[in-house]
Amino acid sequence: MNLSQFVYNVVVVTHLLGLAAVVGGYAAGQPNVSTVMVWGARLQIITGLVLVGMAESIDSLGKDLDMAKVGTKLVIAVLVAAFAEMGHADAKRGKNVPWLTHAAGGLAIVNVFVAVLWT
Repeated sequence: MNLSQFVYNVVVVTHLLGLAAVVGGYAAGQPNVSTVMVWGARLQIITGLVLVGMAESIDSLGKDLDMAKVGTKLVIAVLVAAFAEMGHADAKRGKNVPWLTHAAGGLAIVNVFVAVLWT
């Protein structure tokens, strides 16, 4: 394994940890979006963009990307982050808006299905 493959794999692990934060925070059953969910959603977008950039620019990774899938996942990830940010901001103001929690968590799960099942 060369250095670029190692760095790519570290970013993949970080991406999965962001996913775990969003889905795990949602699965915890809190009525409000937690700080962990917000940071997980942010991490998903950043690491996802880094992964696509690395896959496109480093020939030794041997990745052939489906840009329609990448675009779909990015749109969903931005929606997850938006709902998480809004839900967390409302929770800080004392407003309980459970649909934002469900939207962020549910769309994060949808993104997992897109990642795994879209071939």
